[in-house]
Amino acid sequence: MSSALSERLADDVEDLPAGTPVSYQSHDVRPVPRISVQAFCMDADTARMIEAAGEDRRMTKAHVKVHMGGIPGAIEFYSQAPTPNLIILEAGASVGSLIPDLDRLAEYCDSGTKVIVIGRVNDVSLYRELISRGVSEYLVAPVSILQVIGAIGALYGNPQAEPLGRTIAFFGVKGGAGASTIAHNVAFGIARAYQNEVVLADLDLPFGTAGLDYNQDPLQGVFEAVSAPERLDETFLDRILSRCSEHLSLLAAPASLERTYDYTDNSFDQLVDVMRQGTPSIVLDLPHAWNGWVRHLLLTADEVVMVAEPDLANLRNAKNLADTLRQLRPNDHAPHLVLNRVGMPKRPEIKPDEFAKALTLPVLASIPFDPHLFGTAANNGQMIAELDGRHAVNELLNHVAQVVSGKSDVRKGRRSPLGALMGLLRKGKGA
Repeated sequence: MSSALSERLADDVEDLPAGTPVSYQSHDVRPVPRISVQAFCMDADTARMIEAAGEDRRMTKAHVKVHMGGIPGAIEFYSQAPTPNLIILEAGASVGSLIPDLDRLAEYCDSGTKVIVIGRVNDVSLYRELISRGVSEYLVAPVSILQVIGAIGALYGNPQAEPLGRTIAFFGVKGGAGASTIAHNVAFGIARAYQNEVVLADLDLPFGTAGLDYNQDPLQGVFEAVSAPERLDETFLDRILSRCSEHLSLLAAPASLERTYDYTDNSFDQLVDVMRQGTPSIVLDLPHAWNGWVRHLLLTADEVVMVAEPDLANLRNAKNLADTLRQLRPNDHAPHLVLNRVGMPKRPEIKPDEFAKALTLPVLASIPFDPHLFGTAANNGQMIAELDGRHAVNELLNHVAQVVSGKSDVRKGRRSPLGALMGLLRKGKGA
């Protein structure tokens, strides 16, 4: 939430009599995008109300789960599980324990997680302190269904807020390097491991394989989206998306040679913007080509993953691409490097360490050559996780998913900006 909006809301609350909840009218409540929401309640009535809110027509895209236990329950749960896009916490009657409990919870929160607190004290000073510490909204109990939906919609519908979605572009530095296979498995991994909504856009329009890999045959997809920019909005996008799993949707390529696909540099901007408005993770499967729109999407993506095989031609291309991206994106994270088909029999290879040294980039993952594993999955229309979730390759793909999605590894210590901010505030108060 922006500081200006927080300040305005705090001023509004200050003018209300004690115990008066901020109200939302039905026509003012915005639809909620494809986010994952988890609530931790203290009171059974609050839990039932949030469950009912999750069934409202404005929440049809969101995934809502309700738990009991309040903030202590959330701390225990997220110490072993990834955090969703939004956490709703019901606080107990004691205000004194609220800040310390949130401080402990912050240690386990990912940087993109928003928090709404439901409390029983209508106090402006408490509200301001919570907002200053990174809490997105504070609601005074008892709350209504429209209050909850309205608060969530305001968080994600605020024009001043950053777009919801994170774009991750996968690019094979040489034809046939397997970038699409890695992209499809990573998208599946983000959706499955973090229960986060993901849209995979297959942008290899004439030869895309995402439909085959996910065993889907949609009638509409990317071509329809970019061919009708005047109609392109979230409603139209929903109609042309193909559901692959509970949290994964596909925007398929036509995979047809009936036409050519000549686009301008900015032809895909509106599509990406619409996807970012309503989906937390967007995976762009780019073709191995070098034209204006591919270059533009690599320039504007939040994360770029280069997929290469460990030979000389791939090294040359990867070096050229890495140098170009560093020049085009001087203030962004360096591209990630994934080596694929490592250890192919009878093929002279460049060792991963030497490959990485030449590019001055670390190797995010070295995927071993395993034609039986990948071939079987492709022929079955499955992902590696579906075929053999315990396979070492699946662990590597999950690692790539964790890094490029910006999510924390629940097996390691985690600290979000919210936690860091609280830590600094504690030190300042103790000085």
